[in-house]
Amino acid sequence: MMSSGSSQIWRRRSGISWIRAGLIIFILVFIWLQLNFLSFSGSSPQYSDINDSNAAILSMVPAVLHKFLSSKPKNATHTRTNGSYNNLLYTSTPNISDIKRSIAQYNLQQVVHNENNFEPLQNDSIVIVVQIHDRIPYLRHLIVSLAQAPGISQTLLVFSHDYYDEEMNSLVQSIDFCKVIQIFYPYSIQTHPNEFPGEDPGDCPRDMKKEQALIKKCNNALYPDVYGHYREAKFTQTKHHWWWKANRVFNQLEVTRNHTGLIVLLEEDHYVGEDFIHMLRLMERTYKESCRHCNVLSLGTYLKTYNYYADSKKVEISPWVSSKHNMGMAFNRSTWTQIVDCAAYFCKYDDYNWDWSLQHVSQNCLRQKLHAMVARAPRVFHIGECGVHHKKNNCKSTSVISKVQQVLKSAKRHLYPDYLILTYSTVLKKTKLRKGNGGWGDRRDHKLCIGMTLG
Repeated sequence: MMSSGSSQIWRRRSGISWIRAGLIIFILVFIWLQLNFLSFSGSSPQYSDINDSNAAILSMVPAVLHKFLSSKPKNATHTRTNGSYNNLLYTSTPNISDIKRSIAQYNLQQVVHNENNFEPLQNDSIVIVVQIHDRIPYLRHLIVSLAQAPGISQTLLVFSHDYYDEEMNSLVQSIDFCKVIQIFYPYSIQTHPNEFPGEDPGDCPRDMKKEQALIKKCNNALYPDVYGHYREAKFTQTKHHWWWKANRVFNQLEVTRNHTGLIVLLEEDHYVGEDFIHMLRLMERTYKESCRHCNVLSLGTYLKTYNYYADSKKVEISPWVSSKHNMGMAFNRSTWTQIVDCAAYFCKYDDYNWDWSLQHVSQNCLRQKLHAMVARAPRVFHIGECGVHHKKNNCKSTSVISKVQQVLKSAKRHLYPDYLILTYSTVLKKTKLRKGNGGWGDRRDHKLCIGMTLG
């Protein structure tokens, strides 16, 4: 029989063994989590030492695609500091008449580049529409990411410009991996710098009180927004461009006016994962089979941490939320027809954001509200450091691009899933209807937007 002293020693050793085992399990789980969760935040220790130099970024790009990242000298008529509308520093006044003529010619001719090198667009082909302004460094990286996607040769790339620039035109026209067409928003600030929809000298200053505006009799004195502010052209242009672009692609371009397949909406400061087309096809097939009420597919997310090991195959079904599901979204003509029938709700809603306006359409006009199928592990990323809403000291920073490259490199073995697993978001409470963000109270904006609508 074991003595009481020996029994106590045995129990003590047994307890220590359990503690050690617990510590080992904890350490192993911690290591597993570190390996499988990919962080996209700037403070992440995993990527804090990333070399974000141009040489390091270039080293992760196939040599054949380096040509898209090298800028060519040009005789610029102006310089830009950070790609924003209110920072244009012209060394000489651009010839606006010539720009307008060029834009009109592009829009009339509708030239599809590389049309003879690839098969004609099919009804089920994917059309990728990229809305761009003047941030060419980001656009270069978007093009590089698109070029690496299997299946890209079967797509049509539509670049929708609101800024005419020969260097950007040369870059777009140098694309050789798929069919390409350029369209130009004809009511831009660039072509209307001193008149509506640009900044008319007779317009009311943003922060002028309505009483003062009425005394001054400035152009839009009667129409401040819901917060008492007057329009700013640099903010209204993006919503106008988005609406014009969608109408143009679905209803005016000869190559797409009868297209019934998916239209994917990207922006110049997006970056796509190499399997984004594969994922889009899987999502398209899955929603037709298992989610008939889904009418928007979303490939992007604003989450900062991803787990490709667990989530690469997962998609979430959720009511479409403008602040969550507006990146890398795709829909077809059926969905667009419902949206365009609600043009007044989009064009007259006092919010300068196209996505919040689309949310308003969904909540107040559509018979079947927008429902999204969202990739839990994103295939579209936002790489922009500066833009209309955000200004930083260093707008040429490439740190975000480096992080995206590292995220996709680490996730590579989990890409190209064979099937998708559906999950459903838990709606805890009814989405509260809210007033808009303002910036869209001017009746001239309403009229221009409605005038661009093509049913």
